[in-house]
Amino acid sequence: MKTVRRLLYREIFQAVGFVALGFLALFLFFDLVEELQNLTKLAGQGYRIQHAFLTIATKIPGHLYDLVPISVLIGTIFVMARLAQSSEFTILRSGGLGPGRALGMLLKMGWIFVILTLLLGDYASPWAEQQGLLLKARFSGDLTVGQTGAWLKEKQGEQQFAINVRAMDKEEQLLNVHIQRFDAVGALQGRIQAKRAEFIASAWLLKDVDVMDIRLSDQAVSMQKQHLDQLTWPTEITRDMVGAALVKAQRMKIWDLALYTRHLSLNNQNAQQYEIELWRKVFYPLSCFVMLTLALPFAYLHFRSGQIAGHVFGGVMAGISFYLLNNVFSHIGNLRNWEPWITSAAPSLLYTLISLGAFGWMVLRR
Repeated sequence: MKTVRRLLYREIFQAVGFVALGFLALFLFFDLVEELQNLTKLAGQGYRIQHAFLTIATKIPGHLYDLVPISVLIGTIFVMARLAQSSEFTILRSGGLGPGRALGMLLKMGWIFVILTLLLGDYASPWAEQQGLLLKARFSGDLTVGQTGAWLKEKQGEQQFAINVRAMDKEEQLLNVHIQRFDAVGALQGRIQAKRAEFIASAWLLKDVDVMDIRLSDQAVSMQKQHLDQLTWPTEITRDMVGAALVKAQRMKIWDLALYTRHLSLNNQNAQQYEIELWRKVFYPLSCFVMLTLALPFAYLHFRSGQIAGHVFGGVMAGISFYLLNNVFSHIGNLRNWEPWITSAAPSLLYTLISLGAFGWMVLRR
């Protein structure tokens, strides 16, 4: 069986690698078209073709993270269908490769794809995404999100703070920071505005600061303003939390996303979207097992000449429907406040049951 296992693994790894490289080349072409537009926009700031290629290179880990499961499905379907067409899989079955053993072989190999996907999504992709953003910031001036920047909230004792960060520069300093302080019943007590801020231990060091304190009484409202060169503002909001608000949740590490979700929950903010994304990142690498299980029934089909392409296309449609169902469940779960882990796990469980059902039916039919 070692020879059979080596044969299957070699064929599948080669096919998966070929599919992944093909899709990657297509994605990089679209990235190149986008960067050619940026060359025109940022030419005055010194953005050159070598910078465009570096930016494209930082997107490769993210693309591979997205591509691994679908590449596993297409590559494995192709190998299974080819072995079935040439009757090689029939010979392997005659040699003792039963349905359970074949499934076990594929799932053991699946751990390699699961670990690869996890490493890409939790280490390589976030790091590369950050490097790409910092590289772009060297020429555009800052990192920002939307028209109003990032909004965060923190509770400190009886006081609550609403924090707005317009952007982050290439040195990872915060730009145009606005901090509003409220009491326990939500009345505004003061406001802090700073041109820049940097992270220090358990605090932000605000620079070029305007402070306004508001005092309410039964008869009047008094305001006291002052300007400071520097002000240390104690906070538990870290660099990673601010980064989480400035970058896509899909490109965050699982641990950083968990900390950010916890921070939102502790400050009575809606964390449903981020909790769903957290569980999606946990279950996403495991979708490689689902793809392999979906592909195995193709080894038990009868193929005529020229039919492989049609079945591979059918497998591609099954994989695309899996991704669409994942997105649909995420949106509905966010709107309906479904349990996040159930929302994220349901599509994988559903497709696993379908593929195992199809696999069992084909084996029994044979």
